[in-house]
Amino acid sequence: MPAAVTDEQNRVDREALLDAAEKLFYENGIQAVGMDQVRAASGLSLKRIYRFFEAKEDLVVAMLKRRDERWRGSLAARVEQVEDPRERVLAIFDWLAEWFAEPGFRGCAWINAHGEFGPSSAAVLAEVRAHKQAFHQQIENWVRATGQPVAEVVYLLAEGAIVTAGISGDPAPARQAREAVKTLLGE
Repeated sequence: MPAAVTDEQNRVDREALLDAAEKLFYENGIQAVGMDQVRAASGLSLKRIYRFFEAKEDLVVAMLKRRDERWRGSLAARVEQVEDPRERVLAIFDWLAEWFAEPGFRGCAWINAHGEFGPSSAAVLAEVRAHKQAFHQQIENWVRATGQPVAEVVYLLAEGAIVTAGISGDPAPARQAREAVKTLLGE
């Protein structure tokens, strides 16, 4: 009889699975990646994968949730190092510029997922909306500290820069949006 799988082994295997799925889905698109590719990249059997996630859709949602925590956490860690509220808002766009310039940047994982699934997956759509709402709230909190009523515009500039950079492959939209926000916040 095989030894029971420990909680720690479950945690390690689940993280390896999510790492593999995130890399494959982000690089290739979710629907283009089969579960056999996820199995090969994670080193886990399909039986083990389906013990963690009953369906590919469940794996996608879990991957997006984890990516959201990491993505927004990285953004917050960078932005919150800056003390001045105005400079803090501008730091959003500095962080975006660095992300856009990373090798393998392929745009927004949530917009990409929405583009692939649209309204056909209520669970994926809910996760996309949750991410966008949380990102909007982060920006709103940082902009509110400046005393300027421009949070919605800053959010739209950030989202526009993300989409434009994802399509063009050029990090310049972050710099361009930063300049627009700088003007909005006043010199």
